[in-house]
Amino acid sequence: MRAVTFDVTIPSYVVGKTLGKVTEAAVFGGLSGVRFGDVPEPRLPGDDWVKLEIIKAGICGSDIGNLTLKSSPAMEPFGSFPAVLGHEILARVVEVGSSVRHIEVGQRVAVDPGVSCDVRGFPVAHRCPSCADGLPATCTRAGEEGRTVIDGTPIKRGMTIGYHGSLPGGWGDRMIAHQSQLFPVADEMSDHTAVLIEPLAVGMHAALRSRPLPEGPVLVIGSGPIALGVVWALRASGYEGELVAQMKRPHEQKLARAFGASDVVTPGEEARDALIDTGAQAYMPIVGDEVYAGGGFPLIFDCVGSGETIKQGLRYACVRGTIVLLGCAAEIPKLDLTFVWANELKIQGYQCYGDEQWRGKLEHTFQITHDMLLETGVAVEDMVTHVFPLAQYRNALSTAANHRKTGSVKVVLDPQAG
Repeated sequence: MRAVTFDVTIPSYVVGKTLGKVTEAAVFGGLSGVRFGDVPEPRLPGDDWVKLEIIKAGICGSDIGNLTLKSSPAMEPFGSFPAVLGHEILARVVEVGSSVRHIEVGQRVAVDPGVSCDVRGFPVAHRCPSCADGLPATCTRAGEEGRTVIDGTPIKRGMTIGYHGSLPGGWGDRMIAHQSQLFPVADEMSDHTAVLIEPLAVGMHAALRSRPLPEGPVLVIGSGPIALGVVWALRASGYEGELVAQMKRPHEQKLARAFGASDVVTPGEEARDALIDTGAQAYMPIVGDEVYAGGGFPLIFDCVGSGETIKQGLRYACVRGTIVLLGCAAEIPKLDLTFVWANELKIQGYQCYGDEQWRGKLEHTFQITHDMLLETGVAVEDMVTHVFPLAQYRNALSTAANHRKTGSVKVVLDPQAG
């Protein structure tokens, strides 16, 4: 089968670091660790596994960060390579093991890419604490081989499909998944909506885990699918207070308003005005940037994770406010943490999704997201701005990486096109 693979080697790392700013060939092309070609089609490793053909697969900002070597290397021990990329997956079932019950051949499914203790082959009684709590995205066995045997070899280390040497991701023709990772998609849901379930579930997980929400105002920082997903998820999960979205470009601002933002501001003066409107008073220290007291936002979602947005969140949060980190924040030089202790701030990170308390029962974030997409009817598919055949993966990656120029929001690969 055809697939886009990624391998981490010392030569490709050196080339990417030295030439990545000069040519995209060093990060996406022939000089990089990214390849397009034939790989063996995976076989079912057990009777509770399912084979899938890929319908659509999204490109995530984390994919761009990893391929351009801008992400922290701290998570490298929790992946295995070479790996077929892609963790935002909509697929169709083509084969099921004899023990699979809730999944049928021909169904469309959204795939939870998290590699849990179940996927690794550990029985219920031996699940790690995270998996026992229904939060496999933080499985504590991610750095170890598992008991599941795939093509004669124990399943490799890794926390997610897409960066896993044993489990091909969605940037290929076919893949395998454990039945626990699959969520059927309703016939009435479009492919362009269904392929967004994974990134939208990230926002839904953060929205649900940030309870109780304040009456307002809430600030969402970021212009990409995760920030837009948080805006949608806050409204879909019942938040009715003031919701300020900080978005850079007009088409992103339009989407934020359509998804439920009560106000949309650009970074800089407009965002500062929104802060002052909360009752904040500005002060200028003898050196350094403006600081504030009084007012502020009780809850801020930072969906970028850059030095600038973290600095903004720390200054814009009210006393004893909460800053939720969803952007892949990594090494931040010269980060001033004064306001963490001075204003008794809480900083909370969230990793993907899992089991949630929802409407009186326990539901997986994917199922909640799926059901609320149908219930709200919001046109989230408008986030899908570009679709490329799998063979045009370089153009797709370039379009996603250069979103300021291309106007992309969500770029999707279609293995069945072309």
